[in-house]
Amino acid sequence: MNFDRTRMGQTLLDRLPVGRDPVSVRRRVEAMEHLLEGLFVIPGINRRIGLDVILDALPFAGTSIAAALGAWMVWEARNIGMSKLQMARMLGNVCVDWALGMIPLIGAVPDFFFRSNSRNLKIIHRHLDRHFPASVTIEG
Repeated sequence: MNFDRTRMGQTLLDRLPVGRDPVSVRRRVEAMEHLLEGLFVIPGINRRIGLDVILDALPFAGTSIAAALGAWMVWEARNIGMSKLQMARMLGNVCVDWALGMIPLIGAVPDFFFRSNSRNLKIIHRHLDRHFPASVTIEG
């Protein structure tokens, strides 16, 4: 099989919209949450992990990179007009995740259980469902 990497990359990028409208924001934050929290399933316990836990293998820098990606979700929340209180709560989730991840050697364990990005996605979903009900997508 001949795979064209450029074409494969374009189709991945084509799936993520670039607009600031609620549907575009919803799709981007869902993709980011999946990247950070649900890339792989651990066999035997059926627990999903993502880049957030994997980056903990890099002491200090990995946790900071994961926190920056999580903070991007807060930035996206700003694009859909979420309240400062909601964004502060989301930023608090990111900061708690960052602080727990900074614990040397065992920082991945709290990241495995405290899923700040999933929590933040729920906050964004609640806001979108309440204020932009047309942005809800049904996947089959």
